[in-house]
Amino acid sequence: MRAYTMLLVPAMLTWEVAQLPLYTLWRDGGSGTIAYAVLHCTLGDALIGVAALAWALLLAGEDAWPARGFTRVLSATVTVGVAYTIYSEWLNVEIRQAWAYTEAMPRLPWLGTGLAPLLQWAVVPPLALLAARRANAPGPEAP
Repeated sequence: MRAYTMLLVPAMLTWEVAQLPLYTLWRDGGSGTIAYAVLHCTLGDALIGVAALAWALLLAGEDAWPARGFTRVLSATVTVGVAYTIYSEWLNVEIRQAWAYTEAMPRLPWLGTGLAPLLQWAVVPPLALLAARRANAPGPEAP
């Protein structure tokens, strides 16, 4: 979990900065507001990512994880992250109007959810989990 978190946080920060032009905050917010939003969203994403993995381990993990059941846990992590993102984007864009998309944000027609935040959860956590597994893999034994 530690390696995953250490890899997840900078990846989420990078994604948040890259997708900023797809939100009206980029156009309408001052530099302090933008910096706060990036920090807030990155930390929130990290918490969601860790919680998604924890739920996935409870739902699909086994004692021998990650040696066994890695794909199930990865799939469950992505499913939890994507489901939460659909809910959160709907709540914050449509209901609370806490943030808004620019015209450049591709949206899923049947949900209205932005494609960038959905892709974030389909790409970043799996890459972080794969890299963490590789980083924690036992090396060859010395002769």
